[in-house]
Amino acid sequence: MKLPLLILLMAYVLTQVVDYALEILNLRYLRKYGQMEPEEFAGLIDADLLRRTEQYTMAHTRLGIVDDLCSEAATLIFIFSGLLFWYAGIVGQWQWPFVLSGLAFFLILELVRALLDVPFDLFNTFRLEKRFGFNRMTPRIWLADQLKSRLLSMIISGLLLGGALWLYAVLPQWWWLAVWAFYLFFSVFMMYLAPYVLEPLFNKFTPIEDDALVERVAAVLARAGIKVKGVFKMDASRRTSHTNAYFTGIGREKRIVLYDTLLQKLDTDEIVAVLAHEAGHCRHRHIIKMLLLFETGALMGAYLAFVFLGGDWLARLFGFPAGNLFTRVVLLGFAAAVVTWPLSPLFNWLSRRFEREADAFACEMVGDGGALASALVKLSKDNLSNLHPHPCYAAFHYSHPPVIERIRYLQAWRRPPAAGEAITK
Repeated sequence: MKLPLLILLMAYVLTQVVDYALEILNLRYLRKYGQMEPEEFAGLIDADLLRRTEQYTMAHTRLGIVDDLCSEAATLIFIFSGLLFWYAGIVGQWQWPFVLSGLAFFLILELVRALLDVPFDLFNTFRLEKRFGFNRMTPRIWLADQLKSRLLSMIISGLLLGGALWLYAVLPQWWWLAVWAFYLFFSVFMMYLAPYVLEPLFNKFTPIEDDALVERVAAVLARAGIKVKGVFKMDASRRTSHTNAYFTGIGREKRIVLYDTLLQKLDTDEIVAVLAHEAGHCRHRHIIKMLLLFETGALMGAYLAFVFLGGDWLARLFGFPAGNLFTRVVLLGFAAAVVTWPLSPLFNWLSRRFEREADAFACEMVGDGGALASALVKLSKDNLSNLHPHPCYAAFHYSHPPVIERIRYLQAWRRPPAAGEAITK
């Protein structure tokens, strides 16, 4: 085995060991502290709920570990057993045009990966989520969702892959820049399109009927200087009892969406505070900042792909025959996953920073942090959120600050005098 490949495989093993070690560390931390009632939840949570929360977290973690192990094993077997080049040879024998061959090669792989995930999704939905009282999805709805999501995924992937392969063929020296620009345009276009075409395929969206709530939300958004197309209720209860709220769309097409389960469980003040938090993301342009950061990295990655996919050295690194572009892309994807692994905790750190900014903005808009803290307590209880994550695990995997940390900040928040004067004017 060549030294560069040995180093790559050792790095891959190291990333997997760290990931699983963090999962185990988090579970042990939960076993030790999971039955402790946090001060912020005093009188609001009992021993039975703490026990169910611990069991729910452990069950999800164990299922995730098994899912990841199977996925990683399938990837390693596919690449290093010779299946990759056998499969590429089968597709090559069809003697289809370049773009069509590439579509077949990658879309079949995508379909196989989706089929491998089906047993885990079934177990999660109809055993794990049902066991803890969250699942409300019937087999018919699950099957319809699967068919629609798979068909939609194949269509979108086909458009992206077909466009990328065509650009590769017609712009051999500049395809990396053209593909990056094409993907950027497509991503922004989908942000505009999603609220009107994609999301309604799975859920029903109706205007909020509570006029008082809509009026208060409009007042908060007006103070924040944010314009939206409307505030909508989503029929999430057809599938789950989990709660959530989010902004969707971009530019003038932004919309606020509330799960109907959230409307049932929070009072008006808490709902307004949650939406003020979401408005904070919009006001601070967090989505745009993340998009710019991601696209900058994508541009660098596209150029590096142009360099690494040229020639046969990537295949030789793995000790394989030269192969074709499609096999080299798979090998590059494996290597890139190892090299970019450290970026995940960095993005999560930035996301947590954005969440803190959004919390502060919500406090400024509604005047204090009490309502948002109360909402977080209810949402954590209803969703059986882990109240005791290990700090190292949270640092690597949490896109939001741990809920106890957020509640402490919100409860201690005091309006700065200058900010208070500016808001009251």
